[in-house]
Order: sequence, then C-alpha cells, then structure tokens
Amino acid sequence: MKPAVHGHRGARAVFPENTLPAFEYAIHTGVDAIELDVLATKDDVLVVTHDPLINADICRGGPAGIAVRDLTFDELVCYDCGSQVNPRFPLQRAVPGARIPSLDEVLDLWRLGDFTFNIEVKSFPAPEFTPSPDAYARLLLARLAAHRVTHRVLVQSFDFRVLASIRRIDPLIRLAALWEGPERDILDFAREAGTRAVSLFHELIRPDNVLCAHEAGIDVLAWTPNDEPAWYRLAAADVDAIITDDPAPLIEFLRSRDAA
Repeated sequence: MKPAVHGHRGARAVFPENTLPAFEYAIHTGVDAIELDVLATKDDVLVVTHDPLINADICRGGPAGIAVRDLTFDELVCYDCGSQVNPRFPLQRAVPGARIPSLDEVLDLWRLGDFTFNIEVKSFPAPEFTPSPDAYARLLLARLAAHRVTHRVLVQSFDFRVLASIRRIDPLIRLAALWEGPERDILDFAREAGTRAVSLFHELIRPDNVLCAHEAGIDVLAWTPNDEPAWYRLAAADVDAIITDDPAPLIEFLRSRDAA
C-alpha cells in the first residue's frame, strides 16, 4: 500500500507556510492530510503558525521577535505573512496580505474535501510561549468539537505532556509522537508518549525499524523529504505517510510508481 501524502504547513514550497492559500492548494492537489502548526495567543485563540516568535523572514507589518503568546489575536492578524518569499523556498509564490489564520479558519476547510488535519501542537518548556499542557489540550479539543472534525484529526507533538493531557480528556483522539535528534528505538518512545503512531525525521527511518513498528501496531510517518530518491526509499520501507513541502510532485511520483 502506498504511503499517505501530507502537505507540510500546507505546501510551503509553493505558497507562504501555514496560510489559507497553502492549505487550499494542498487540498486541491489531492493530499490525504494537511499538516499544520498550532500556537495560542495572549487571549487564548489557537492560531496556525510554526514559530513561537514572529519570524521576520516570513512576516512583516509589526515588530519581529515578539512572542505569539504576547499578542492578542487582533494584534497578530495585523502582520502580513504572505508578501515576503521565504528565502529557503525561492519558487514560493507571494500572497500579499495573507495572515496567520486562526485554527477555526483552517478547520473550516473540511468542506473542501475528504482529508485529515495533521495538527502539530507547538509546546515549549518555557511557560511564556504556550499554555499549560492541560489548558492547551482543552483549548484544542474544544475547537475540534465545535467544528465536528475530531474523527478527521491526527495530533502530533514533540511535547509528550500535551499528548498525555489530550489522551486523558479524549482517549479516542489519534496521536503521534514526534521525534528528531539521536536515533532512538521507535517502540521505546512510542511507549513513553503513549501513542500508536510516531512521526520521525525521514533520515532516521529504515525498513527494519518500520517493520518493528508495524509488528507492534504502530504507524510511522516521515518528515520532511522533498526529493524522489528519499520518497523512493521511504515508500520501499513501507512508511504509512510522507510529509512534504510540495505534495503535488509526491502524489505524481507515487502514482507513477504504482503504474510501473
């Protein structure tokens, strides 16, 4: 079975990351999931952005380096996060005026197709950047319930405390443990996180550790390979999903591979 395709931050190689145009593009290309990052504002609005501090490479229109958690939602949406092309992605298309959306706005995209929301909860030990794990979990689960999309969600995080809080409140939510850094036994950190899925930097993935995970009933997601040799290796290793910055070429690669 071919791996599912997740559009990383929507499709950040094509449109500004974590913006509505990026997510809409990914959905229209036929992704199985859109991957997005969540943080909380000063007034506890969940917003879709990756960096805990306003990133001057991506956003302008206000002071850079200020914490998202120190801004209200109304203050945050004053930033233009679409006019500047990310220097890491020179083919990215600018969308002047695109802003950091609320999670509610992104969840409203459920109407555009049959796909999963892969939500990374950005959580940090420093309390000035994020709510407590329990508060974070309640904020997130309330928004998912309000949009009736709980069954269409996978929540992943590097912070296993948040995953534990979510699991205590709603044991049915699908969870994945994120991991990077030194290689580690998949079963070990899946047990630590209490999840049935792991999301790994793609260079840490081998056929033997995928097989070991599958024998234990654990799914393996790979992030963020962007070239055909890596896609071929991961598909051959039988990963369950590949998270990539432009999902359209990956979808075509997997289609061609099946047809060969």
